[in-house]
Amino acid sequence: MPFVLTVDQRASRRGPDRVAEVLDRLNADVRAVLAFERTAGDEFQGVLATPEAAVDVALRLVRLGGWSIGIGAGAVQSPLPSSTRAAAGPAFLCARRAVDAAKQRPVRLAVRGAVPPEAADAQAVLSALTVLVGRRSEQAWEAIELVEDGRTQAEAAAALGITRQAVGQRLAAASWELERELRPTAARLLGRAAG
Repeated sequence: MPFVLTVDQRASRRGPDRVAEVLDRLNADVRAVLAFERTAGDEFQGVLATPEAAVDVALRLVRLGGWSIGIGAGAVQSPLPSSTRAAAGPAFLCARRAVDAAKQRPVRLAVRGAVPPEAADAQAVLSALTVLVGRRSEQAWEAIELVEDGRTQAEAAAALGITRQAVGQRLAAASWELERELRPTAARLLGRAAG
């Protein structure tokens, strides 16, 4: 069951259009069922095959900052067209409702799905993840990226020119272990929200 993300740039009238840059990044790095495309003005949409991918993309956008993120979980009409803009179905309607709701929420992320209680649970866990990810320092991100790339904490420390203990402190301050525990939970709940 696919998952639709509808994403809107916040305060786009007061700053530069960032959609094209983010589309390039996502389409280069993320395997999507239907590529991310600008749908209107400062908004874009994409279709992902798994709830894990939807969680990953949502958290990437949180890290970048400045986006309202709506995740729709449910069915899509098939066969799928070649363009995201031409696609339709309940998941797209859920994503539209979700991005509208996200604009009103402090964490700027919302989930709507075929099974509303599961969508609400997925939204709660993703909201917690959004807070975790959104508060990280650049120093914490440096350590996380190295460790997630497969380096040990000692190797990350050598690359950063700091002690292994300092890497551990950065990871702890960033609640990296908690994020690793919550991601699969968010994905499971998102999968259930699709029905």
